Amino acid sequence: MTQTNEGGDVRLAGISKTYGSFTAVHPLDLTVPQGSFFALLGASGCGKTTTLRMIAGLEDPTTGTVRLGDQDVTDLPPYKRPVNTVFQSYALFPHLDVTENIAFGLRRRGIKSVKKQVGDMLDLVQLGDFAHRKPHQLSGGQQQRVAVARALINHPKVLLLDEPLGALDLKLRRQMQLELKRIQTEVGITFVHVTHDQEEAMTMADTVAVMNGGRVEQLGAPAELYENPDTTFVANFLGTSNLIEAEVAEAGSDITVLASGAELRLPADRCSAATTTGGKLLVGVRPEKIALVHADDAAEIGAGRNRITGRIADSSFIGVSTQFVIDSPVCPHLEVYVQNVERDSRLTPGAEVVLHWNPRHSFGLGADQAVDAGKADASSEEAA
Repeated sequence: MTQTNEGGDVRLAGISKTYGSFTAVHPLDLTVPQGSFFALLGASGCGKTTTLRMIAGLEDPTTGTVRLGDQDVTDLPPYKRPVNTVFQSYALFPHLDVTENIAFGLRRRGIKSVKKQVGDMLDLVQLGDFAHRKPHQLSGGQQQRVAVARALINHPKVLLLDEPLGALDLKLRRQMQLELKRIQTEVGITFVHVTHDQEEAMTMADTVAVMNGGRVEQLGAPAELYENPDTTFVANFLGTSNLIEAEVAEAGSDITVLASGAELRLPADRCSAATTTGGKLLVGVRPEKIALVHADDAAEIGAGRNRITGRIADSSFIGVSTQFVIDSPVCPHLEVYVQNVERDSRLTPGAEVVLHWNPRHSFGLGADQAVDAGKADASSEEAA
Protein backbone atom coordinates (compact mmCIF):
# COMPACT_ATOMS: atom_id res chain seq x y z
CA MET A 1 0.00 0.00 0.00
CA THR A 2 1.75 3.18 -1.16
CA GLN A 3 0.31 6.65 -1.21
CA THR A 4 2.14 9.81 -2.20
CA ASN A 5 0.93 13.34 -1.81
CA GLU A 6 2.62 15.87 -4.06
CA GLY A 7 3.68 18.99 -2.21
CA GLY A 8 3.34 17.39 1.20
CA ASP A 9 6.34 19.27 2.52
CA VAL A 10 6.15 21.63 5.50
CA ARG A 11 7.70 25.07 5.15
CA LEU A 12 8.01 27.39 8.11
CA ALA A 13 9.19 30.92 7.31
CA GLY A 14 10.14 33.30 10.12
CA ILE A 15 7.74 31.52 12.46
CA SER A 16 7.90 32.46 16.14
CA LYS A 17 5.78 32.31 19.29
CA THR A 18 5.83 34.61 22.29
CA TYR A 19 3.72 34.59 25.43
CA GLY A 20 3.98 38.07 26.92
CA SER A 21 7.69 38.63 27.57
CA PHE A 22 8.58 34.93 27.13
CA THR A 23 9.72 33.71 23.71
CA ALA A 24 8.90 30.01 23.29
CA VAL A 25 10.11 29.84 19.67
CA HIS A 26 12.50 32.39 18.16
CA PRO A 27 12.02 33.25 14.46
CA LEU A 28 12.55 29.96 12.66
CA ASP A 29 12.96 28.93 9.03
CA LEU A 30 12.50 25.21 8.47
CA THR A 31 11.69 22.98 5.49
CA VAL A 32 10.54 19.38 5.89
CA PRO A 33 10.89 17.47 2.58
CA GLN A 34 7.83 15.65 1.23
CA GLY A 35 7.72 12.00 2.24
CA SER A 36 10.40 12.28 4.92
CA PHE A 37 10.43 11.24 8.58
CA PHE A 38 11.45 14.43 10.38
CA ALA A 39 12.11 14.74 14.12
CA LEU A 40 12.07 17.80 16.36
CA LEU A 41 14.33 16.75 19.24
CA GLY A 42 15.00 18.58 22.48
CA ALA A 43 14.50 18.81 26.21
CA SER A 44 11.29 20.00 27.87
CA GLY A 45 10.65 23.68 27.20
CA CYS A 46 12.87 23.89 24.09
CA GLY A 47 9.97 24.90 21.81
CA LYS A 48 9.52 21.65 19.87
CA THR A 49 5.89 21.00 20.87
CA THR A 50 4.97 24.66 20.33
CA THR A 51 6.42 24.41 16.81
CA LEU A 52 4.39 21.26 16.13
CA ARG A 53 1.22 22.91 17.46
CA MET A 54 1.75 25.87 15.12
CA ILE A 55 1.96 23.44 12.17
CA ALA A 56 -1.26 21.79 13.37
CA GLY A 57 -3.05 25.12 13.86
CA LEU A 58 -3.45 24.56 17.61
CA GLU A 59 -1.28 27.63 18.29
CA ASP A 60 -1.29 30.88 16.33
CA PRO A 61 2.24 32.01 15.41
CA THR A 62 3.27 35.46 16.62
CA THR A 63 5.17 36.03 13.37
CA GLY A 64 5.81 34.07 10.18
CA THR A 65 3.95 31.68 7.92
CA VAL A 66 3.16 27.97 7.74
CA ARG A 67 2.92 26.39 4.29
CA LEU A 68 1.94 22.81 3.51
CA GLY A 69 3.03 22.18 -0.05
CA ASP A 70 1.88 25.17 -2.07
CA GLN A 71 -0.84 26.12 0.41
CA ASP A 72 -0.42 28.88 2.99
CA VAL A 73 -2.32 27.52 6.02
CA THR A 74 -1.19 30.11 8.58
CA ASP A 75 -4.71 31.46 9.10
CA LEU A 76 -6.62 28.19 8.63
CA PRO A 77 -8.23 26.45 11.64
CA PRO A 78 -6.92 22.94 12.47
CA TYR A 79 -9.82 21.08 10.84
CA LYS A 80 -9.16 22.77 7.49
CA ARG A 81 -5.47 21.83 7.39
CA PRO A 82 -4.38 18.62 5.59
CA VAL A 83 -2.71 17.32 8.76
CA ASN A 84 -3.62 14.88 11.50
CA THR A 85 -2.01 14.59 14.93
CA VAL A 86 -1.26 11.57 17.12
CA PHE A 87 -0.80 12.43 20.80
CA GLN A 88 0.86 10.54 23.64
CA SER A 89 -2.55 9.89 25.21
CA TYR A 90 -3.89 8.26 21.94
CA ALA A 91 -7.36 9.78 22.70
CA LEU A 92 -9.24 6.67 21.54
CA PHE A 93 -12.99 6.40 22.11
CA PRO A 94 -13.38 3.78 24.88
CA HIS A 95 -16.92 2.76 23.85
CA LEU A 96 -15.96 2.08 20.20
CA ASP A 97 -14.11 -0.99 18.98
CA VAL A 98 -10.93 -0.81 16.89
CA THR A 99 -12.81 -0.76 13.57
CA GLU A 100 -15.10 2.09 14.61
CA ASN A 101 -12.24 4.07 16.15
CA ILE A 102 -10.33 3.89 12.86
CA ALA A 103 -13.46 4.67 10.80
CA PHE A 104 -14.45 7.66 12.95
CA GLY A 105 -12.95 10.36 10.71
CA LEU A 106 -14.52 8.89 7.57
CA ARG A 107 -17.98 8.59 9.15
CA ARG A 108 -17.74 12.16 10.39
CA ARG A 109 -17.23 13.27 6.79
CA GLY A 110 -20.37 11.35 5.79
CA ILE A 111 -18.59 8.49 4.03
CA LYS A 112 -20.81 5.41 4.30
CA SER A 113 -18.64 2.70 2.70
CA VAL A 114 -15.64 2.39 4.99
CA LYS A 115 -15.01 -1.36 5.10
CA LYS A 116 -12.21 -1.53 2.52
CA GLN A 117 -10.38 1.55 3.79
CA VAL A 118 -10.56 0.34 7.40
CA GLY A 119 -9.41 -3.11 6.28
CA ASP A 120 -6.40 -1.58 4.52
CA MET A 121 -5.51 0.35 7.66
CA LEU A 122 -5.88 -2.73 9.88
CA ASP A 123 -3.48 -4.55 7.55
CA LEU A 124 -1.05 -1.62 7.58
CA VAL A 125 -0.82 -1.55 11.39
CA GLN A 126 -1.08 -5.37 11.63
CA LEU A 127 -4.20 -5.39 13.83
CA GLY A 128 -6.58 -7.41 11.65
CA ASP A 129 -7.20 -9.95 14.45
CA PHE A 130 -8.14 -7.18 16.90
CA ALA A 131 -10.78 -5.41 14.78
CA HIS A 132 -13.63 -5.90 17.27
CA ARG A 133 -11.78 -5.31 20.52
CA LYS A 134 -12.30 -2.23 22.66
CA PRO A 135 -9.31 -0.02 23.55
CA HIS A 136 -9.12 -1.35 27.13
CA GLN A 137 -8.53 -4.84 25.70
CA LEU A 138 -5.39 -3.69 23.85
CA SER A 139 -1.81 -3.15 24.97
CA GLY A 140 -0.32 0.34 24.90
CA GLY A 141 1.50 -0.40 21.65
CA GLN A 142 -1.67 -1.70 20.01
CA GLN A 143 -3.62 1.38 21.12
CA GLN A 144 -0.92 3.55 19.65
CA ARG A 145 -1.18 1.75 16.30
CA VAL A 146 -4.97 2.26 16.30
CA ALA A 147 -4.38 5.99 16.85
CA VAL A 148 -1.95 6.06 13.90
CA ALA A 149 -4.40 4.17 11.66
CA ARG A 150 -7.25 6.52 12.63
CA ALA A 151 -5.07 9.50 11.66
CA LEU A 152 -3.79 8.00 8.39
CA ILE A 153 -7.18 6.88 7.06
CA ASN A 154 -8.00 10.52 6.33
CA HIS A 155 -5.01 10.65 3.92
CA PRO A 156 -3.36 13.71 5.46
CA LYS A 157 -0.45 15.33 3.65
CA VAL A 158 1.41 15.43 6.96
CA LEU A 159 1.12 13.29 10.09
CA LEU A 160 2.20 15.05 13.30
CA LEU A 161 3.34 12.88 16.22
CA ASP A 162 3.61 14.51 19.65
CA GLU A 163 5.68 12.23 21.94
CA PRO A 164 3.62 9.24 20.70
CA LEU A 165 5.73 6.61 22.47
CA GLY A 166 6.16 8.40 25.79
CA ALA A 167 3.67 6.23 27.70
CA LEU A 168 5.25 2.90 26.67
CA ASP A 169 7.87 0.91 28.55
CA LEU A 170 11.39 0.76 27.11
CA LYS A 171 11.19 -2.58 25.30
CA LEU A 172 7.82 -1.81 23.70
CA ARG A 173 8.98 1.70 22.82
CA ARG A 174 11.89 0.25 20.85
CA GLN A 175 9.58 -2.14 19.01
CA MET A 176 7.21 0.71 18.16
CA GLN A 177 10.07 2.88 16.86
CA LEU A 178 10.72 0.29 14.16
CA GLU A 179 6.98 -0.20 13.59
CA LEU A 180 6.36 3.53 13.04
CA LYS A 181 9.29 3.76 10.65
CA ARG A 182 7.90 0.80 8.69
CA ILE A 183 4.46 2.43 8.47
CA GLN A 184 5.92 5.75 7.35
CA THR A 185 8.01 4.07 4.64
CA GLU A 186 4.98 2.11 3.43
CA VAL A 187 2.54 5.02 3.17
CA GLY A 188 5.09 7.61 2.01
CA ILE A 189 3.45 10.43 3.96
CA THR A 190 5.52 13.15 5.63
CA PHE A 191 5.86 12.46 9.37
CA VAL A 192 6.89 15.23 11.79
CA HIS A 193 7.73 13.71 15.14
CA VAL A 194 8.35 15.55 18.42
CA THR A 195 10.43 13.75 21.04
CA HIS A 196 12.86 14.32 23.90
CA ASP A 197 14.32 10.82 23.40
CA GLN A 198 17.61 10.97 21.48
CA GLU A 199 17.63 7.26 20.61
CA GLU A 200 14.05 7.47 19.34
CA ALA A 201 14.83 10.38 17.03
CA MET A 202 17.99 8.76 15.70
CA THR A 203 16.31 5.37 15.15
CA MET A 204 13.34 6.67 13.17
CA ALA A 205 14.10 10.00 11.54
CA ASP A 206 15.74 10.77 8.20
CA THR A 207 16.43 14.29 9.45
CA VAL A 208 16.65 15.59 13.02
CA ALA A 209 16.37 19.20 14.17
CA VAL A 210 17.96 19.55 17.62
CA MET A 211 16.17 22.37 19.44
CA ASN A 212 17.49 24.37 22.38
CA GLY A 213 15.97 27.47 23.94
CA GLY A 214 13.44 28.02 21.15
CA ARG A 215 16.02 27.73 18.36
CA VAL A 216 17.27 24.97 16.08
CA GLU A 217 20.79 24.26 17.32
CA GLN A 218 21.66 21.94 14.42
CA LEU A 219 19.82 20.18 11.61
CA GLY A 220 20.92 17.06 9.74
CA ALA A 221 20.87 13.31 9.34
CA PRO A 222 21.24 11.41 12.65
CA ALA A 223 24.71 10.05 11.82
CA GLU A 224 25.91 13.50 10.75
CA LEU A 225 24.72 15.12 13.99
CA TYR A 226 26.31 12.38 16.08
CA GLU A 227 29.65 12.27 14.27
CA ASN A 228 30.00 16.01 13.55
CA PRO A 229 28.20 18.10 16.17
CA ASP A 230 28.46 21.86 15.66
CA THR A 231 28.13 22.79 19.33
CA THR A 232 28.85 21.37 22.77
CA PHE A 233 25.08 21.23 23.38
CA VAL A 234 24.55 18.87 20.44
CA ALA A 235 27.66 16.84 21.35
CA ASN A 236 26.38 16.28 24.88
CA PHE A 237 22.64 16.02 24.20
CA LEU A 238 23.04 13.38 21.48
CA GLY A 239 24.76 10.61 23.39
CA THR A 240 27.89 11.21 25.46
CA SER A 241 31.01 13.14 24.45
CA ASN A 242 34.38 13.60 26.10
CA LEU A 243 35.40 17.24 25.56
CA ILE A 244 39.07 17.98 26.22
CA GLU A 245 40.31 21.56 26.55
CA ALA A 246 43.43 22.05 24.43
CA GLU A 247 45.68 24.62 22.74
CA VAL A 248 46.37 24.53 19.02
CA ALA A 249 50.09 23.92 18.37
CA GLU A 250 50.00 23.40 14.61
CA ALA A 251 47.24 23.79 12.03
CA GLY A 252 47.07 22.15 8.60
CA SER A 253 45.01 19.33 7.10
CA ASP A 254 45.50 17.81 10.54
CA ILE A 255 45.51 19.94 13.68
CA THR A 256 47.95 19.19 16.49
CA VAL A 257 46.91 20.31 19.96
CA LEU A 258 48.43 20.17 23.44
CA ALA A 259 46.30 19.19 26.45
CA SER A 260 48.11 19.13 29.81
CA GLY A 261 51.30 17.99 28.10
CA ALA A 262 49.64 15.34 25.91
CA GLU A 263 49.89 15.83 22.16
CA LEU A 264 46.69 14.97 20.26
CA ARG A 265 45.75 15.19 16.60
CA LEU A 266 42.44 15.66 14.81
CA PRO A 267 41.36 16.34 11.21
CA ALA A 268 40.80 19.98 10.33
CA ASP A 269 37.67 19.05 8.34
CA ARG A 270 36.03 17.85 11.58
CA CYS A 271 36.47 21.18 13.36
CA SER A 272 33.39 23.40 13.47
CA ALA A 273 35.26 26.44 14.78
CA ALA A 274 38.02 28.47 13.09
CA THR A 275 41.35 27.30 14.45
CA THR A 276 44.70 29.03 14.32
CA THR A 277 48.04 28.31 15.90
CA GLY A 278 47.90 29.39 19.54
CA GLY A 279 44.11 29.28 19.66
CA LYS A 280 42.07 27.22 22.08
CA LEU A 281 39.96 24.25 21.03
CA LEU A 282 37.73 21.58 22.55
CA VAL A 283 38.71 18.14 21.28
CA GLY A 284 35.72 15.79 21.29
CA VAL A 285 35.73 12.00 21.19
CA ARG A 286 32.84 9.59 21.80
CA PRO A 287 33.30 6.97 24.58
CA GLU A 288 32.86 3.99 22.25
CA LYS A 289 35.63 5.23 19.92
CA ILE A 290 38.26 4.90 22.67
CA ALA A 291 40.22 1.71 23.41
CA LEU A 292 41.51 1.02 26.91
CA VAL A 293 44.55 -1.01 27.95
CA HIS A 294 46.33 -1.62 31.23
CA ALA A 295 49.44 0.55 31.55
CA ASP A 296 51.63 -2.59 31.46
CA ASP A 297 50.43 -3.20 27.87
CA ALA A 298 51.06 0.34 26.58
CA ALA A 299 53.89 -0.83 24.30
CA GLU A 300 51.35 -2.77 22.22
CA ILE A 301 49.50 0.39 21.10
CA GLY A 302 50.05 1.10 17.39
CA ALA A 303 51.84 4.22 16.17
CA GLY A 304 49.90 7.27 15.12
CA ARG A 305 47.09 6.95 17.65
CA ASN A 306 46.04 9.60 20.15
CA ARG A 307 46.86 8.43 23.66
CA ILE A 308 46.15 9.61 27.21
CA THR A 309 47.23 8.10 30.52
CA GLY A 310 44.95 7.93 33.54
CA ARG A 311 43.55 5.88 36.37
CA ILE A 312 40.21 4.04 36.51
CA ALA A 313 37.93 5.87 38.95
CA ASP A 314 34.81 3.76 38.40
CA SER A 315 33.42 0.97 36.20
CA SER A 316 29.91 -0.30 35.50
CA PHE A 317 29.06 -3.60 33.82
CA ILE A 318 25.95 -3.14 31.64
CA GLY A 319 25.92 -6.38 29.67
CA VAL A 320 26.91 -5.45 26.14
CA SER A 321 29.74 -3.23 27.41
CA THR A 322 31.58 -2.04 30.49
CA GLN A 323 31.51 1.70 31.07
CA PHE A 324 34.65 3.14 32.63
CA VAL A 325 35.25 6.56 34.17
CA ILE A 326 38.91 7.59 33.93
CA ASP A 327 40.62 10.36 35.86
CA SER A 328 43.44 11.89 33.83
CA PRO A 329 45.54 15.07 34.05
CA VAL A 330 44.30 15.77 30.51
CA CYS A 331 40.61 15.66 31.46
CA PRO A 332 38.78 14.55 34.61
CA HIS A 333 36.02 11.96 34.33
CA LEU A 334 36.71 10.68 30.81
CA GLU A 335 34.14 8.08 29.80
CA VAL A 336 35.10 4.94 27.88
CA TYR A 337 32.75 2.16 26.70
CA VAL A 338 34.46 -1.18 26.09
CA GLN A 339 32.57 -4.07 24.49
CA ASN A 340 32.55 -7.19 26.64
CA VAL A 341 34.35 -9.48 24.21
CA GLU A 342 37.55 -10.33 26.06
CA ARG A 343 37.42 -8.72 29.50
CA ASP A 344 40.71 -7.84 31.20
CA SER A 345 40.41 -8.64 34.92
CA ARG A 346 43.10 -6.03 35.68
CA LEU A 347 40.81 -3.17 34.57
CA THR A 348 39.37 -2.37 37.97
CA PRO A 349 39.10 0.92 39.92
CA GLY A 350 42.56 2.20 40.82
CA ALA A 351 44.33 0.59 37.85
CA GLU A 352 46.72 2.70 35.75
CA VAL A 353 45.57 2.68 32.13
CA VAL A 354 46.25 4.14 28.70
CA LEU A 355 43.39 5.38 26.50
CA HIS A 356 44.00 5.44 22.74
CA TRP A 357 41.98 6.15 19.61
CA ASN A 358 42.23 6.94 15.91
CA PRO A 359 42.77 10.72 15.44
CA ARG A 360 40.11 10.63 12.67
CA HIS A 361 37.52 9.86 15.35
CA SER A 362 38.10 13.23 17.05
CA PHE A 363 36.12 16.39 16.33
CA GLY A 364 36.87 19.99 17.27
CA LEU A 365 34.58 22.63 18.77
CA GLY A 366 35.09 26.27 19.71
CA ALA A 367 36.49 26.70 23.23
CA ASP A 368 34.18 29.66 23.90
CA GLN A 369 31.28 27.25 24.59
CA ALA A 370 30.32 25.70 27.92
CA VAL A 371 31.87 22.21 28.13
CA ASP A 372 28.82 20.80 29.94
CA ALA A 373 26.10 22.43 27.79
CA GLY A 374 23.31 19.94 27.10
CA LYS A 375 24.38 17.42 29.74
CA ALA A 376 21.75 18.44 32.31
CA ASP A 377 19.08 18.52 29.59
CA ALA A 378 19.95 15.01 28.41
CA SER A 379 20.13 13.47 31.90
CA SER A 380 16.90 15.08 33.11
CA GLU A 381 15.00 13.87 30.03
CA GLU A 382 16.37 10.34 30.42
CA ALA A 383 15.14 10.34 34.02
CA ALA A 384 11.71 11.66 33.02
